[in-house]
Amino acid sequence: MTTGTKQNSGSFFENVFAVVRLIPYGRVTSYGAIAGYIATRGSARMVGWAMNAAHMQVTDIPAHRVVNRNGLLTGKHHFGNPAIMQQLLENEGIEIKNDQITRFAEVFWDPNKELKIENYQEL
Repeated sequence: MTTGTKQNSGSFFENVFAVVRLIPYGRVTSYGAIAGYIATRGSARMVGWAMNAAHMQVTDIPAHRVVNRNGLLTGKHHFGNPAIMQQLLENEGIEIKNDQITRFAEVFWDPNKELKIENYQEL
């Protein structure tokens, strides 16, 4: 399955990108948290595909701030050089050891709690 056909469907990827643009500097979220926020809880993998396609967008999308539910840098291979994702996060003050964010709970940003939008509407 390729991301090209999914991206052409438009709104899902755009909704993901809109949420990712809201992640504050020095914070991270997970693929599943984004999927849950945009009312598609079972589509964490598609959020990952969106992050893989983020580099093709005109505006910057801080895809490096999206990690797996355990704080692992599972998307690091999609940054051209596997070290780039870690470098970007460390530049924001996030500590990483063995490809995993230390103090993950402290830097985790949950859009469901932080954005407090009760009735989801397309972003």
